[in-house]
Amino acid sequence: MSVGETGVAMMMSVRMAPPLLLIVLIMIHRVSSAVWGVSYSPLHICAVKNSSVIMSCTFTYPTGHQIMEVFWTKNPVKGEEPPDLSEDPEYSQRLQYLGDKQQSCTIRLSHVTQKDQHKYCFRFITDIDKWTGDPGVTLTVTDLQVEAPERVTEGHNVSLTCKSSCTLTDRATFIWYRNSQPLTERRDRNNQLLLQSVRREDAGRYSCALHGHSYISPAAHLSVTYPPKNVSVSINGSGVIVEGDSVTLICSSDSNPPALNFSWFKGRTFVGSGRIYNISKISSDHSGEYKCKSRNEHGEKYSEAVTLHVMYPPRNVSVSINGSGVIVEGDSVTLICSSDSNPPALNFSWFQGGMFVGSGRIYNISKISSDHSGDYKCKSRNEHGEKYSAAVTLHVMYPPRNVSVSITGSGVIVEGDSVTLICSSDSNPPALIFSWFKENQSSAVGYGQSFSALQSGRFYCEAHNQHGSQRSDSVTVTVKGPLVILHISVGVICGAAVIITMLIWRSRMKKRKNSLEAQMNHSRPDHDRCTSDAKSTEPIYENVTMNHSRPCDVEVTEPVYENTMHDKP
Repeated sequence: MSVGETGVAMMMSVRMAPPLLLIVLIMIHRVSSAVWGVSYSPLHICAVKNSSVIMSCTFTYPTGHQIMEVFWTKNPVKGEEPPDLSEDPEYSQRLQYLGDKQQSCTIRLSHVTQKDQHKYCFRFITDIDKWTGDPGVTLTVTDLQVEAPERVTEGHNVSLTCKSSCTLTDRATFIWYRNSQPLTERRDRNNQLLLQSVRREDAGRYSCALHGHSYISPAAHLSVTYPPKNVSVSINGSGVIVEGDSVTLICSSDSNPPALNFSWFKGRTFVGSGRIYNISKISSDHSGEYKCKSRNEHGEKYSEAVTLHVMYPPRNVSVSINGSGVIVEGDSVTLICSSDSNPPALNFSWFQGGMFVGSGRIYNISKISSDHSGDYKCKSRNEHGEKYSAAVTLHVMYPPRNVSVSITGSGVIVEGDSVTLICSSDSNPPALIFSWFKENQSSAVGYGQSFSALQSGRFYCEAHNQHGSQRSDSVTVTVKGPLVILHISVGVICGAAVIITMLIWRSRMKKRKNSLEAQMNHSRPDHDRCTSDAKSTEPIYENVTMNHSRPCDVEVTEPVYENTMHDKP
């Protein structure tokens, strides 16, 4: 019977024993029970899951007893033999006895879990009796939980707490982790982590653990809210934008919560909303700087501006002429071709009329002449196309040249009449001033493009414009008296009459001869021999009396000459 069992029997026999004997038995029991006992420190243990727990205890027993067996048991039941934990498969690998089995009964229980939450007692057996220490050690196993707000605004302070379901027995040193990485040198003796002036980099998954323990709490997510940052614009495509293409601009930003409000600006002008801005059939008018504005409930921010360079072929091609616009023969003239294109045109061609005359944006003509007058245009070209300019006309000014005088009529006039002389010239602008001179006279005898000469002499003209003058060659004008003119006129008339009369007479003589020969041939079928002179059929006409010999004896009727100026024979 154990000491405990002996005590119970003694209490049951108290009513039957005499008073003196009862007193003696009580005193014996107190002395005996005073040397039996188990002491635990502490009586309650709060341990973290997966940690190791030390249950410290010492025990005493009466002198003369010999320890036969020691072990720990859980949740002992009165009246039942408690089991030895070291023989329980769930504990055999995790339970380690650290005592000496004489006085120290300390043990270590490793990798505790919620299943290990029990009341544990030490029991020892001597060669005389058995003893189970009461009240034992109560073990509570807890996990760790991080308590943190879901979100905090950038710049504010926030406190995170590593919580357990019971007060940890050991003096705990906490270790904190962010995104599974330990926070450098952040070991707090209390269970709180204070983040001051929170930055967006402080956002993440936070967990805690006890120094020296492998268990790490589940992570709690801390969200740091902040206004948009790192706002930028990206352009889709290859980067080469040609007029007519479709272009998409995308606005990106870093913010929490994500920005849902986006605005687009070209320069300072609002052009659209939304994270994506589309331009279909882009033109050069869309060229310029674009930026977007990103906004959430904590603030807003503009991007860095991006520039759209829209490529397009030449247009608005034009030609400019340097100088005052008045071009005089002998001047140097520069034509400049200008155009609007992207990229700028580097290929220029020049044409006079339809003929190619040169290349380059600038076309120089040194010592210009009237041959250079005409329409000029240039052609501007880049890799996207080409275009011609409108034609510009070069008007080359030059003084009169090729000055000449023309005479209406023969230039011979009767005294008292006049002959008109006309002065012509080639000049630009046309000559408007004409001066007339008579040779050997220094002063002008007349002005105007036409001049009426009243006397004989050699005359010339000078043509003038604002660029110079030139004189013509001289022409001769002859003035005759009235009698000379009359004699000349009569002679001319008489001569004409003689010529006309001779022509009429010759024609009649030819007809008469032809008739006479026809009669002779008809009357003489057999031709007589005649002298060779008879073969001559053409009469010889002289300005004398007609007298023809007849080589043959043929009767010839003399012709009658009428309306002639010759004497008859």
